[in-house]
Amino acid sequence: MSELDRLKQSFDAMRPLTEGEVSRLRQEFIVEFTHYSSAIEGNTMTLGETALVLDGVTIDGKSMREHLEISGHRDACKFVIDIAKRHEPITDRLVRELHALVLLDRDAQDRGAYRKLDVRISGSDHIPPAPNLIPEKMSELFNMANDCDIIEFVARFHLEFESVHPFIDGNGRVGRLLLNLQLMQAGWPPLKFKLENRAEYIRCFDDYHRSGKPTMLVKLITRLMKETLEDLTGRVK
Repeated sequence: MSELDRLKQSFDAMRPLTEGEVSRLRQEFIVEFTHYSSAIEGNTMTLGETALVLDGVTIDGKSMREHLEISGHRDACKFVIDIAKRHEPITDRLVRELHALVLLDRDAQDRGAYRKLDVRISGSDHIPPAPNLIPEKMSELFNMANDCDIIEFVARFHLEFESVHPFIDGNGRVGRLLLNLQLMQAGWPPLKFKLENRAEYIRCFDDYHRSGKPTMLVKLITRLMKETLEDLTGRVK
């Protein structure tokens, strides 16, 4: 954290940015985060195609589902940014509303509703809790004690959220949005988990389920935050 604190202090010293600069950085982040987070879940849109879709362009050869995934994630990003500004706590209602935005491509009954089926996570030995236990598990998550540094806290929260796997689909996208919401509320910039990080990212969950410790995800988030702060500082300079 000492190195991250130093980098954050260097970036904070450059503030305030102009409204135009903030808007430009925010828009670029939404496009890139939407692309990478959707790609991790199997969306085949390229970064350039994602930008075009968010400008209202229809891409030939891509399904309506992929178009709606991109549009829904963009709306969810804007929702999270607005919530971060207002410093609203993460609640059951907020998570459901966020999920309803992310799953724009799904039927109404699946959006914002906790799953009613037992599920298995592909490629993992972890078995998420039964549907009747989800409300209790989510309540425990919302009341998780924040008794460590921000990186460790958001890592553990994210790992626990994905372990509960509360929704029938969209858990990864919602979880990464919540992670960034927590970072922004704590004064840190949001992160992008790129497609090249996917294998390492997935291993973080297996490691957590074996060891009970968030160490591997903490290391990944720390590295991504370092890259993000260095990039932002360099661009503003």
